[in-house]
Amino acid sequence: MKVQHQSHHELLPHLFRQEYAKMTAVLCRHFGLKHIEIAEDIASDTFLKASENWAINGIPENPTAWLYAVAKNKTKDYFKHVAVFETQVKEAIKPTEIEAENDVELSSQNISDSQLAMIFAVCNPTNSTEAQICLALQILCGFSVEEIASAFLTKTETIKKRLLRARANLRNDDFQIKSLSETAIKSRLDTVLKTLYLLFNEGYFSKTYRRQIRKDFCSEAIRLTLILTENPLTDTPQTNALLALMCFQGSRLEARTNDKGEAVLFDEQDRRLWDTTLIAKGNYFLVNACNNNEISKYHLEAGIAYWHTAPADQNKWQHILQLYNRLILVEYSPITALNRTFAFAKVYGHDKAITEAEKLQLTGNTYYHELLGYLYADTDLDKAIAHYEEAVRHTKSKTEKLTLIKEIARLKEKISH
Repeated sequence: MKVQHQSHHELLPHLFRQEYAKMTAVLCRHFGLKHIEIAEDIASDTFLKASENWAINGIPENPTAWLYAVAKNKTKDYFKHVAVFETQVKEAIKPTEIEAENDVELSSQNISDSQLAMIFAVCNPTNSTEAQICLALQILCGFSVEEIASAFLTKTETIKKRLLRARANLRNDDFQIKSLSETAIKSRLDTVLKTLYLLFNEGYFSKTYRRQIRKDFCSEAIRLTLILTENPLTDTPQTNALLALMCFQGSRLEARTNDKGEAVLFDEQDRRLWDTTLIAKGNYFLVNACNNNEISKYHLEAGIAYWHTAPADQNKWQHILQLYNRLILVEYSPITALNRTFAFAKVYGHDKAITEAEKLQLTGNTYYHELLGYLYADTDLDKAIAHYEEAVRHTKSKTEKLTLIKEIARLKEKISH
C-alpha cells in the first residue's frame, strides 16, 4: 500500500528536517565522530535514494520506517566493502568494536539516546563554546550555515570557518560517542542547554526559513530538554527553567499565526488557542526550577513567559519589565533590549518608550524599526510607515515581510481617510 495524498516533493523536505540529524546521530555511534562524514554521507544517500525511488514507485506506507531501513542496509553494505573498511575505518576503531557495531539498532529509544549522546559528545572542550554550539546545531539540529549565522548574529563565512575548524578538531581528537563521567556531563551541560535554547528559538521565530514558526524544531527542543530532566545528573534548576520557558512559549504557537500564515501580535491572539496543558507543565517545571537560590537567564525568561500566559493582572507588565531589567544585566542582547522597551511602553506609554528605543540606535535591526513603527502608529503615521518600510528592507523572512507590508497598507489607508 502506498501513500498518495502527498507528493514526494512536499514530504521529503519535511522528513529531511525531522530525520536527517537523528539518523546521523545513530550512525555516528557506529563510525565515531572522527568519521562523522561517513555517517552524513549514508544519511544523505538515503534521502537521495528516497527521492529517486518515491518518484517512480510512490511514497511508502510508512516513509520514516522506509528511510531507516534503507539507512540500516546502507550501513551493512558499507561494512561489507572490505577495501573501504581497510583504508578508512579499521585503524580508527578496535577490532572488538566492529562486530558489535555491524548491526544498526534504529528503535525510537536508541534514536533518542543517540541524539542526546551526540549533543554531549559534540559539546567537547576541544572546541570553543561557540564552535561546540555551532557544530551541535548543524549536526544534531539540521541547521544550515545561514541559520547558525542568524542565531549568532554573525556572517556566514565566519560560521563556515568555525565549523571547519571544529570538525577538524573532532577528527584529530579521535573520540567516540560513549558514556561520559559525571564531571564531563556537568561541565558540558551549560553548552548543551544553550544549544537547545537556540534550537527552540529558531522554531519559535525563524529568521531565515520561509515559515516564521517551525513547530518541529520547538517539539524537538522540548523533547530533548525533557530527557535531561529525567537524568539526575542533568535535572538541574537551569534545565527545569529552560523547559518551563519552552512550555510557556510553546503553549502559544497555534495562536501566533492566522490561517494565511501571517503573524498575529500578542495582544490580538485568540487565547482559546493557547495550550493549557503546556502552560500547566510550564508551571510545574518553573516550580522545580526554584528549589534553590540559583537565578539564571532561563529563570528570568521563564518568568517573563509565565506572565505572558498568566491570567489578567493590573501589574502584569510591571512584573515583566522588572524581569527584563534583571535579564538585561545578566545577558545583554539587542532582542532583549527591544523586548524590554515593548514592556516599558506597556507600563509608561508609547511616547516615553520611543525615547528609550531610539537610545538603542539599532538602525540595522528589523525589530528595532518594527518596534518604532508600532510605537509611532498612534501619534505619527508617516514616521510609523517609514520605520515599517525600513523593517521590510532588513528582514529575510518572507512571512514577516508580508505581515509588515500588510501593516503599512493599513496605515496608509488610515491616512487617506
